[in-house]
Amino acid sequence: MKKIRCIIIEDEETDRLMLQHLIRQHSILEIVAAADSVLNAKPLIDSSIDLLFLDIDLPEMSGMEIRKTYNKIPACIFISSHPEYAIDAFELDAIDFISKPLKKQRFDYAINKLTDFFTLREKSEYFDILTGSQFLKIREGHNITQLKISDVLYLEALKDYTRLVTNQKKHCVLSSLGQILKGEHFSNFIRIHKSYAVPKHLITKKNSYEVIINGDISLPVGRAYKENLSFFDS
Repeated sequence: MKKIRCIIIEDEETDRLMLQHLIRQHSILEIVAAADSVLNAKPLIDSSIDLLFLDIDLPEMSGMEIRKTYNKIPACIFISSHPEYAIDAFELDAIDFISKPLKKQRFDYAINKLTDFFTLREKSEYFDILTGSQFLKIREGHNITQLKISDVLYLEALKDYTRLVTNQKKHCVLSSLGQILKGEHFSNFIRIHKSYAVPKHLITKKNSYEVIINGDISLPVGRAYKENLSFFDS
């Protein structure tokens, strides 16, 4: 995979330096610029940029507004001291939302998601999905994996792709989340967010902004999808 060229926009100097330190530990990432505002970063934002690291509370223009303005850049990771912004961040197709203070383990997790995303972009022509009543057959190149639908913990949208997450592995297919949910074999799944769908029976807890599935997995709830969870209140 080619290097992922990124720009940091973070007005707090300590956090900006920490981000640069963490990024340099990943050889796949290349820092093009680290700026304290969009005005200072703007001259360097062009079609060669693959990724934005954005604080949300910024001078002149918020991180959310920056992402909407530069939505042609393939990927974005938000950094913020305000976890309540996470739902809005994922509505903008963010790869991840990292709460401050920055921690290496959490940052590394986000970069794993990021590399998954760019790997899928490069390999998209190899993915396919063949459905049966009880199983999915996922084809990648010359290999076919058979997966029980009941083993799928949740579905995660990655733009044109969908990740099927199980306890053992994450499988990816070239199909939108909306298209997959139209299939009869996923009739037990409900969409809880623009980026997530889960089996109803795996939901163990919920509140206004997240659900817990399978006992320990937390996923965000989008405002537009709260009504889909009304069955859980009855």
